[in-house]
Amino acid sequence: MGTRAEGTGGTESGAAGETVRMTAWVRGRVQGVGFRWYTRANALRIGGLDGFALNLDDGRVQVVAEGTRDRCERLLEWLRTGDTPGRVDGVTEIWGTPRGDYEGFAIR
Repeated sequence: MGTRAEGTGGTESGAAGETVRMTAWVRGRVQGVGFRWYTRANALRIGGLDGFALNLDDGRVQVVAEGTRDRCERLLEWLRTGDTPGRVDGVTEIWGTPRGDYEGFAIR
């Protein structure tokens, strides 16, 4: 399972274009460094994503994004690249069906 959607679907309506919900938990020094702001800015740059970034009590940041699989994968790849404020030690994600609860991308 790669981090990019290219070549994973057999048709134009394949995996890359399906609408999904990606929930990621980011570990490391990710609070108090502008991480949520940069995550929102990057989600807006990618475009077509709804969701939020939220500080958790245990020091992690939770990121929820709904949109096409390829756009969610781009955001997830950015979270993992190290091109983020602070220091990312690891990212865990789950994929699911979008709920449609969000309009835009928020910082919570």
